[in-house]
Amino acid sequence: MRKRGWSFRIFVRYVLFQVPEVVLLYLLLILVGRVVALPTWFIWSLMALWVIKDLILFPAVWRAYGQEGKDDAISMVGPRGIAEDRLDPSGYIRVHGELWKAEVMADSPSIRKGEKVTVRGIRGLKLFVEPDRGT
Repeated sequence: MRKRGWSFRIFVRYVLFQVPEVVLLYLLLILVGRVVALPTWFIWSLMALWVIKDLILFPAVWRAYGQEGKDDAISMVGPRGIAEDRLDPSGYIRVHGELWKAEVMADSPSIRKGEKVTVRGIRGLKLFVEPDRGT
């Protein structure tokens, strides 16, 4: 699986999520400015610092804005795991360090505890597996 970098679409999504907080900050500063008499340069400087903060944080958080629902489900098909219970026909397996509810594929034999499995399908939060043939 190749790693993808951020795209313009992810950047636009990130910016659109930041707009409401910038607007809220501006409104809050205007309200506080009416009570405390904040200078205009202070309001715009704080706004600029806030936007710069968001731009600096983008490289650290862009992955969260690039998640696609279909890719997540598809990425669960194919990995190998280990049966934590006897799967006859269902039980639990461990894949990538996480415990998942699993069911043996219709044409596969039952799977013993500790046996390696390969994920062949997913429906909701249930994985469909078969014994790992080591290929």
